[in-house]
Amino acid sequence: MTLSETVKPTSNGGQHRPASRAALVLGGGGARAAYQAGVLRAIARHYPDFRFPYLTGVSAGAINISLLASHAGALREQSDTLADLWRRLRMDNVFATEGVSLLGRAMRIGFQLAIGAPPGMRKLLGMVNTEPLRRFLHDALDSTDGSLPGIRRNIDAGRLGTVALTALSYGTGNTITFFQGQLPSIREQFRQCNTEVPLTVEHVMASAALPLFFPPIQIDGDWYGDGGIRLVNPLASALHTGADRILAISNHYLGDDESTAPVNEPPSPATVMAAMYNAVFLDQLDQDVLEMQVINKLVRELPEEKRHGMREIKLLVIRPSQDIGAMAHQLRHELPSTLTYLMNRMGAGEIRSRDFLSTVMFQSTFIEQLIELGLRDGEALGPKLKDFFEA
Repeated sequence: MTLSETVKPTSNGGQHRPASRAALVLGGGGARAAYQAGVLRAIARHYPDFRFPYLTGVSAGAINISLLASHAGALREQSDTLADLWRRLRMDNVFATEGVSLLGRAMRIGFQLAIGAPPGMRKLLGMVNTEPLRRFLHDALDSTDGSLPGIRRNIDAGRLGTVALTALSYGTGNTITFFQGQLPSIREQFRQCNTEVPLTVEHVMASAALPLFFPPIQIDGDWYGDGGIRLVNPLASALHTGADRILAISNHYLGDDESTAPVNEPPSPATVMAAMYNAVFLDQLDQDVLEMQVINKLVRELPEEKRHGMREIKLLVIRPSQDIGAMAHQLRHELPSTLTYLMNRMGAGEIRSRDFLSTVMFQSTFIEQLIELGLRDGEALGPKLKDFFEA
């Protein structure tokens, strides 16, 4: 039996349980996460009936994971819906783009930094207002009260094993993985905790709250932000599910990058934020992948009695074949005029800052290019996909 045969009948009232132990890991990167939708569509062309029983996501990847986990269909229907979601996404579905809102918030934040918030004025917690994103998610996830009933239905039907979304608690400084389903091998790590909860739109919003740019989200009395900020082991949640293979879709281009050339000028705020966002969304996954490859090699060379519980995990990482930051830089003129003004004030026109620009480029042209790039990259991995799904 191949892994494409993902469910089988059980004696429990005709329900089904996952037959595969494959986990999907989706990282962050704001608008870059549209690339993941394209990759999944390419995979679905070859394995339309496949289901990932274990789904983990952080930041924008949490948005994609929440939709996949809520959908009753198999991978073809899931990926089609996800791509359609991204194609109808506009910047004003993510944050308020009208000039009054953007410039007003920028001025108030500058005022707060200079002299603090005046009495009676509510403190602003982010550079933009993300209430449009909350409304968009309620609609996309078919949620009237913030709950995600599709996840519970899929778990109860055996179509889904575990969903895990990661956020950072600003109150405790701990990375919190909110999960629904089962984590049979929960292991608490330094400043990383797991909490079983019924997942909601607020958990998705918390995981995707870009530091400084998006406001934090309050859940049960604590404030949460983007889950990638202190996430040392992005693959850990997938390992805790008991998965024996992991497919991770990275948004990190590893080819030559002209923006890495030394520059004598001091960095702009946008350049500093680009470096910070790369550390949050890209570098940690790369490091975790390297560590898993080393452990896999060690496990293969050790006899079973000396492995101390370590096990080999089949790992496939899919990355973009083009520089996503360069793609965004070429389309910077398509940003709304007010946002363009603010970005230019931050130095977002510089080559070195284009990775930050790609994070907030929720424009239809850019999103369509990312989906098409994901499709091409996924199709180009035919033999590796066959080895991952059918070996």
